Order: sequence, then structure tokens, then C-alpha cells
Amino acid sequence: MDKTYFFISDIHLGLGSHEDEKSKEKLLLKFLRYAEKECDELFIVGDLFDHWFEYKYVIQKGFIRILSALSEFHDNKKQVHYLIGNHDFLHRDFFETEINAVLYKNPIDVNLNGKKFYIGHGDGLVQNDFGYKILKGILRNRFLQKAYSVVHPDLGIKIASLTSRTSRDYTTQKKYGAKDGLFETAKIKIDEGYDYIIFGHSHERAFKNYKNGIYINLGAWLDKPCFGKFINKFEIIDWE
Repeated sequence: MDKTYFFISDIHLGLGSHEDEKSKEKLLLKFLRYAEKECDELFIVGDLFDHWFEYKYVIQKGFIRILSALSEFHDNKKQVHYLIGNHDFLHRDFFETEINAVLYKNPIDVNLNGKKFYIGHGDGLVQNDFGYKILKGILRNRFLQKAYSVVHPDLGIKIASLTSRTSRDYTTQKKYGAKDGLFETAKIKIDEGYDYIIFGHSHERAFKNYKNGIYINLGAWLDKPCFGKFINKFEIIDWE
């Protein structure tokens, strides 16, 4: 029997005002409770948080109900897959040991109901984005992250927030040219034999056919809440 898969991306918890974030949290919590009942596996395709820095014994406060809802997937024999984005990449083992999510640092290829999927957040995949690729290499350097972890959490998480804002400003202002760089990357992967390519990152929802494959961008829950659903075909569904 085919499984039901859900996909969400670019929620950016912690970005807005206290009131805005409480509203976003309430809406996301309602979706997660729905997803836990209706899907077999949930893919979070990056940037669940607008910034995330996890110390060895400390995690940032806030959104405890979201973390609890995600942990309930495993309690009910459902799987959460978490692909790290460019805003929430400073992870240790909290999501794996406490929530039992499968954590991925890079794009993945998986077979879902007989179809070949290539899934990634999308950051660093645009061919002409050399500046970000350098920044990504620095921020994800394990030695530098370990050195940074000696900073007191109050200061360290504040710096992480500022870094996230800088990354967002860079992505917003960067001109990638007339072509959709992620679509161009998706074409390459489809030529390699993939049926579905799923990205986020750009905050621009897309559903494009190319040869025998389909490129999907989930847009941003931050801008217009939606989720992807796949059983034997893929669809993007608005979450009101």
C-alpha cells in the first residue's frame, strides 16, 4: 500500500514580532496535528527556524509546543525528516535524540512509492552563487562551530539571529539573472533520471514540468502557508 508523504518549507519561526510568531505557531501546530494523523512521513525542507544554534546542553527557548508536536510523530510510529536550511543549520543532536527525526545536512535522493525524488533546501545549488557557497562553508565548519559554542548562549543565540538576518538580506538582494537557478538545477537532476525535484529557499512557489520530471518549489509557509502532498501524484495544498 502506498504511503502518504507531506512536505513543508521555510517557516522561519522566530522571525517576526511576538504576536506574529504566536499566530504562526498556532497555525503550524494545527497543521502538525493534522499531518500526524494524515501522513506517514513528514519532510521539513529547511528553515523551520529563522535561526537555530544548539549548544551541548542548551537549546534556544520558544516554540516548545512545535517541538513537542514533532516528537509525537515518532510516538505514533510516523517519521519526520529534517533537511537543514541556510537559517537553521547549527544543529547538534537534539532533533535526532529527543525528537527522533532524521537529520540531513545535504540534499537527499529517496524512492517514494516507486518514484525517484531529489529533495533539498536549495541553498548553494544555484550555479552562480559563489559568495553564498563560501559563506556556507564557513558557517558549517565544525571547528568554527565548536569554537563558537564557548560563547555564552545569551550572546551566541543573539549573534546567530544577526547572522540569519544577514543571510536573508544577502539572498533577498542577490541578483541571480533572468533564469530560475533552482529550476536550472532541477533540469540537470531530471536529466539524471529523477522524477521529482523538491526545493524551498527561494520563497517562490513553483510547479514546472520538464521532460519526464517535475520541479516543485514549496514556496514559504512564512508568506503563504501551504504543504506538499504525495501519494501517487504531487500536489501543493494551501493551509488556511
